[in-house]
Amino acid sequence: MSTTTPGARIEVRGLTKRFGGFTAVDDLSFDVEPGRITGFLGPNGAGKTTTLRMVLGLVRATAGDATIGGVRYVDLPDPLRTVGAALEATNFHPGRSGRDHLRVLADAASVPTRRVDELLELTGIPAAARKRAGQYSMGMRQRLGLAAALLGDPHVLVLDEPTNGLDPEGIRWLRGFLRRLSAEGKTILVSSHLLREVEQTVDDVVIIANGRLVKAGTMADIKGSPGAVVRTSDRAALAGALRVADVTSIPGEDDTLIADTTDLRLVGDVALRAGLPVYGLEPKRADLEALFFQLTEGTNRNETAATAAPPEGDAVTAQEGANP
Repeated sequence: MSTTTPGARIEVRGLTKRFGGFTAVDDLSFDVEPGRITGFLGPNGAGKTTTLRMVLGLVRATAGDATIGGVRYVDLPDPLRTVGAALEATNFHPGRSGRDHLRVLADAASVPTRRVDELLELTGIPAAARKRAGQYSMGMRQRLGLAAALLGDPHVLVLDEPTNGLDPEGIRWLRGFLRRLSAEGKTILVSSHLLREVEQTVDDVVIIANGRLVKAGTMADIKGSPGAVVRTSDRAALAGALRVADVTSIPGEDDTLIADTTDLRLVGDVALRAGLPVYGLEPKRADLEALFFQLTEGTNRNETAATAAPPEGDAVTAQEGANP
């Protein structure tokens, strides 16, 4: 694998997809930056997979556009070496070995066979390389799909629920692997429903609901500024004492106070000098899961809508679009 593979920005602008009278994606805009891992989040049926398929040219947009390095996927001169994608863990011949599956893809793209063996090592499945892919566990299929996505050493990686079927060790491995790829400068877009894992993995977050953007930003911005949560019986008195120490604060839930400092010892010392009881003191932890449900709560019309097959002409053939 190359030591440095500069990424390409993914730009989604006003992307809309309607299937008959049903709007799956509604005027969606966001960016995915090179050298960063972006988590693409939303409830089931929010339009995540449809969006990824439009980015990859597998589904035609009703309106708007999605570009990779300023170019639509279908117009890329060498798509395999620009974008690698894994949208499902079943895109293989079950009777073919994992190594042969990759060799067929590599031959079609004029990728040297040595790249296949390199990727089998990188994704941790060399021992299963000669085993029929149909006998792979879901976790092994995910690794095989990731290897296939990386065949062309692409600048951009698009993954749909890559942690499905992985055990905790596998999830930890994937986290480190994606971190390594982003450090090389690759652009990585990951759709996932494992919010706790996303919180530990990604740099940026895009959250959608009912096909529309509800929140986007860096993980640091999403989680908010750090601080301290202190529980006391006299919030007003403690807030005044903290002000004297040049620490601002705001009331929290119940009997807590949110202090604008990460210095827990300072908060404790201020309370002690003021003679105020403290029943709890801890760092402020932003909960991505709580924020997610707060932003996406309510009826998910996309999940409850009928999932009829797309009208003829909406889908794009593999030759016209992507071949993840």
